[in-house]
Amino acid sequence: MLSKTYASAVHGVEAKTITVEVNAGGVVAAGKQGYFLVGLPDNAVKEGWQRIEAAIKNIGLNVPRVKLVVNLAPADIKKEGSSYDLPIAMGILASTGQIKTPGLDKMIFMGELALDGELRPIKGALPIAIQARKEGFNTFILPKANAREAAIVKDLNVYGIDNVKEAIDFINGSLDLQPLKYDTRELFADTGNHYNVDFNDVKGQENIKRALELAAAGGHNVILIGPPGAGKTMLARRLPTILPPLNLYEALETTKIHSVAGILGANSSLVTERPFRSPHHTISDVALVGGGSNPNPGEISLAHNGVLFLDELPEFKRQVLEVMRQPMEERKVTISRAKISVDYPASFMLIASMNPCPCGFYNHPEKECVCGPGVVKKYLTKISGPLLDRIDLHVEVTPVSYDELANREYKSETSEVIVARVVKARLIQEERFKDHVGIFCNAQMPSRMVRDICELSQAGTNLLKTAMTRLQLSARAYDRILKVARTGADLAGSPEIKIEHLAEAIQYRSLDREGWAG
Repeated sequence: MLSKTYASAVHGVEAKTITVEVNAGGVVAAGKQGYFLVGLPDNAVKEGWQRIEAAIKNIGLNVPRVKLVVNLAPADIKKEGSSYDLPIAMGILASTGQIKTPGLDKMIFMGELALDGELRPIKGALPIAIQARKEGFNTFILPKANAREAAIVKDLNVYGIDNVKEAIDFINGSLDLQPLKYDTRELFADTGNHYNVDFNDVKGQENIKRALELAAAGGHNVILIGPPGAGKTMLARRLPTILPPLNLYEALETTKIHSVAGILGANSSLVTERPFRSPHHTISDVALVGGGSNPNPGEISLAHNGVLFLDELPEFKRQVLEVMRQPMEERKVTISRAKISVDYPASFMLIASMNPCPCGFYNHPEKECVCGPGVVKKYLTKISGPLLDRIDLHVEVTPVSYDELANREYKSETSEVIVARVVKARLIQEERFKDHVGIFCNAQMPSRMVRDICELSQAGTNLLKTAMTRLQLSARAYDRILKVARTGADLAGSPEIKIEHLAEAIQYRSLDREGWAG
């Protein structure tokens, strides 16, 4: 007897429906293998037979001694992972007449089986659920640990089960299960931004906070340069608290990536806070941008719609930093292999920190730098010009004085106050770019658009010309200054860029100044 059940394969952050065809028939000679699996399965799928057979027997059913041919279609797509155990088991039981078959054509099954029939969690439940709804399936049966994640998809009945026996009894009508339902918007509203850090924890550093507010308002990349202990990491870790809250679309997009990577966590549903990823400087290029023999998203994709923090930037391998250049520009990364090519979103804000020299005290107001001649410049050349070209704000961080640290009466603005200004500026940009696909904030403007949107008065033009000449700023600083100035004007609610906005943007190009490193 031939039966069909349905599963799904995840490629990138999208899913593709897989048809599991099982044909049971024919006598198996003694000592001969009776199970044949075709359709380009990997080892994890092939080894599933031992788990499936043991699970079926341990729940009191049997696997008849007949020839079983299982085909995973389409056969030219590689099937990877252990989550095909459940759909293959259900197909075997249907083809041998042990479960009812009506309705199976509208069901998707996914799950790894333990030997006793228990179900273990899977990766990619959310993109699978989204694709199942698109293709007209009405039921998704999967491990209970992944049910909340899949249930945020509307118009799809999601059933989380603990073991294969529950799936069998449900299909046969002897067990009444209720589909898991979530009001996505209500869930999203209930779990907004809840951070355990705040900008008012930071004493002093008002100029740095202003720079990070500019970065958050315009989506600009930032590099913080300063001596050890000046507060670079502390400030960077608070940047997500002043970013605009995720909207529903961004939350779903971010959740898909985390689901595919398998880091969403058991019984989790929607990612409602902007990601903050901080990889160690020993990271490899594959771990940073994604890839591997079975492609997986890297840190830049896990930071999608959030912040990627690279602490001690010059300590990262140069090759690792260089592979970020193209994704930073295109806001996605394409992983290509001989037979497959997958795209992962990578629209993130980069915030980096570094010491100004190996000893850490170059340009320090009190301590003397002990680095030899040319050492500072050599240290800074570990970061390439093209990478710095993609960083809008170069911010020099100076140590906080004792008086500021010890002042108990000092009150700093909270993240809640700052983020209100940031959201207002982002709404202005949303209106500005409503007719431009793929552009959401000032940092994403291409050069041709900068000329039209960032118009200067004659006084502003003269100031920028003087700054470019006297400070010996490089040519690549020109567009960056205009974009940051436009963001400063948006924060001030000004329709045009004023002198003060332009002057503020100019001061944030430290590393572009000729002779900065001696």
